[in-house]
Amino acid sequence: MQNPARVALPAGFVLAGAGDLPMVCGIMSSFDLLALLAALCIGLSKSGFSGISMVSVVLLADLYGPKASVGLALPLLIAADLMAYPAFIQHGSWRPVWRLLGPALAGLAVGWWVLGWIHDGAARRVIGGCVLMMVILQVARRWRPGVFERWEESRAFGLGAGVLGGFATMLANAAGPVIQLYLLARRVPKMELIGIGARFFLLINLIKVPLNARLALITEASLWENARLLPAVALGVFGGKWLIRHVPQVAFDWMILVFSTIAGLRLLFW
Repeated sequence: MQNPARVALPAGFVLAGAGDLPMVCGIMSSFDLLALLAALCIGLSKSGFSGISMVSVVLLADLYGPKASVGLALPLLIAADLMAYPAFIQHGSWRPVWRLLGPALAGLAVGWWVLGWIHDGAARRVIGGCVLMMVILQVARRWRPGVFERWEESRAFGLGAGVLGGFATMLANAAGPVIQLYLLARRVPKMELIGIGARFFLLINLIKVPLNARLALITEASLWENARLLPAVALGVFGGKWLIRHVPQVAFDWMILVFSTIAGLRLLFW
């Protein structure tokens, strides 16, 4: 079998493992389409479909390389946050964000240190295992609600979710399912959950900028690529905002669990 091609991109990026890239209608290559799909998923994830962010994590890592994809995704995530925050500002509040911020910063610091030396595959397996653990806990809560009611209100549960969220977002921009599962366990309504998430990730992603820059993961080349993908992010945010209003609460809750399970398995068995 022919070895996967490494195709040089404008601005110095490299595509690894995608094989030959046929042109689509003579205009867009499969690389372009997959990159735009990843950007679209980033936008959709900010409108409430958090688990679908794992599609963008996987695609961007395949297209640009695991570590480079972390820095490439961050400006797109911030752009999506800046669109989602005013779009959902009437839902949720900053109070739950401040409760999660301290533990998240601790997880962020650990993730930044680990990112400097850990193998990309190992990092994703750790995050995948943690996401699956949250899914199992959430399913168990539905099965035996009485056992978990007191524990969900405990300070330890919030601390654990915050630390894990900060760690996951630093290593792979993969904290969406963790934070949504935590808020879901606290019985936060659908639209309020999205509003809290918009506030939390806007703040966290802005804090991550100097950390990514220090690791040389954000460059002039990556910013030019961000500009090319930005329209797909906007389409995902505003299209997702319309779509989420037509999804019932029960379906929304199960959708988070399904997306999170798929995401965790994909990360675990990278």
